Amino acid sequence: MEIKRETEFVEFKESLSQLSRALESLVAMINKHGNAIVYFGVKDNGEIVGVKVGNKTMKDISQAVSERIKPLLVPRITEELYGDKVIIKLEASGTNTPYSSDGNYFIRSGNENRKIDPDTMRQLIFRNSNDNIVEIESFNQDLTFTQLWQLYILRDFTLSKDTFVKNTGLLTRNNKYNLLGYLLADNNDVSIKVIRFKGLDKTEIISRNEFGYKCLLLAFQNALEYTLSYNETKVDMSQIVRKEIKLFDESSLREAWSNACLHTRWDKLISPAIYIFDDRIEVISTGGLPIDYSEEDFYSGISHPINRGLQKIMGQLGLVEQTGHGVPEIIKHYGKEAFTLNDNYINVTLKFPFLLVHGETSYSELNSSQIKVLKAISIKPSIKTQELCDVTGLGISRINELIKELKELNRIKRVGSNKTGYWEVLK
Repeated sequence: MEIKRETEFVEFKESLSQLSRALESLVAMINKHGNAIVYFGVKDNGEIVGVKVGNKTMKDISQAVSERIKPLLVPRITEELYGDKVIIKLEASGTNTPYSSDGNYFIRSGNENRKIDPDTMRQLIFRNSNDNIVEIESFNQDLTFTQLWQLYILRDFTLSKDTFVKNTGLLTRNNKYNLLGYLLADNNDVSIKVIRFKGLDKTEIISRNEFGYKCLLLAFQNALEYTLSYNETKVDMSQIVRKEIKLFDESSLREAWSNACLHTRWDKLISPAIYIFDDRIEVISTGGLPIDYSEEDFYSGISHPINRGLQKIMGQLGLVEQTGHGVPEIIKHYGKEAFTLNDNYINVTLKFPFLLVHGETSYSELNSSQIKVLKAISIKPSIKTQELCDVTGLGISRINELIKELKELNRIKRVGSNKTGYWEVLK
């Protein structure tokens, strides 16, 4: 035989007495990959022992598949001769997942079958739509996409306003804006948080920043740029050759963040987040691994985004790589221990080689109004002018004067544009 071992696609059964287990394997593999092969007359180690084939053997197998597996599967059953031994090859494929055997549902994991619960079954059913955020209709149909349009223009795409929304996959089959459209619209209720904690736990928050309520791709970039601004460099003079040590590997952060956005269950409208501690950065996405995606698949870098429509757009705009090298890249710098995986979330931890320095903001030589503005900016660097008015009780013209004064005093500087950037407090 060419196949020397059992895989996620192939199962060996020594005899026909193991038909029940064979059917479990059949549905497990189809639920995972859409196709399956079971050989009868082959030991687990690949040794061919053969089976005895009677007049009704093939009919009995076909009937068992028809009666015990739901929904209906049409198998292909053939005899194969190896020397003087006969084996039976049972093949089947299907797309109407999930399939059950004797009322039980299974999923393939490596060369084993894992029984799955009703909630997992619903995930498999949902998977049939290929991309749930493309199939779910947006509750808000009053959407505009100027920001997304501009992102494509900046990448020199030739676009047609008549077909732009359809070609980017922002419509359901009924020509309604879908959830992907809502996420990429100029205005939405989606917010991405980057939180800076003091110390090694979540006891005390230094700053809490929200990037959102606009096209998700802009919020994605803003959150990344803000986090990258924390990347300090330490010079190691203990060696003969001067060595600069970065607080964290920027490529790993980029990969972790793009993966978080692509793997998040956006149908629950729970955004990924970035937590910054004195000794590490944590990038968290909700939803966990897809049910048809093993940890082995994940660590080997096999690409399996939950949100394929979002991946396509982010790939076109150069915001993500599509080679699947992100996880191996992180492992190269931080090891597998950087990942915490479970059914509800994926947590990527990038540990620092030295502690992130933070100091108390000095308010010396500032008047009371300047202090109010500086404190508000320290707490929320992405704060808008109107928000500063609300927090301080001062008018817009006075706020603008104070911002100008603080810039001249070299206490703050603007990073990015007035519309999408943020303030950096200079210690």
